[in-house]
Amino acid sequence: MTLSKKIVLLGHFGVGKTSIIRKFVTNEFSTDYKVTIGVHILKKEVELPNQNVSLIIWDLEGTDNIDLINKSYLLGAHGFIYVYDVTRPVTFSNLKENVEKLKQQFTKTTIKTVGNKIDLLENNIKSLGNDELIALTDVFSSAKTGDNIEELFKELTQDIIC
Repeated sequence: MTLSKKIVLLGHFGVGKTSIIRKFVTNEFSTDYKVTIGVHILKKEVELPNQNVSLIIWDLEGTDNIDLINKSYLLGAHGFIYVYDVTRPVTFSNLKENVEKLKQQFTKTTIKTVGNKIDLLENNIKSLGNDELIALTDVFSSAKTGDNIEELFKELTQDIIC
């Protein structure tokens, strides 16, 4: 029997939420930027050692104010992935506050924070120069190269079912 789990991606406009999902689901990347309006839902099965899990992945439109998200999109989520762009400080300026709000409202929901677009960093993660940000980040990824995308979803799925 396959379990179904709802995953919701959140974050500012243009941080790569759709690209992360596309890379995970279809292994494709496009440089064409298309704004997500409302929500786009995709599905992919994750094979774990003792269980197959069908992920229902909700790609929400970007917003810099988490309070403006339609709460019905968040209800029933088993996991949240909060994405920011490592090259755009405005996208992580309120990361800590937004993740705290999610934790308060959805106490039993697993949350992963993702610093995306690491392929655009000139050096490495340390070049961000923000130790607090690095500590708050669960995964650094690149939707373009695929770095840590598969691992992100497998780790999240494992955390949800345990």
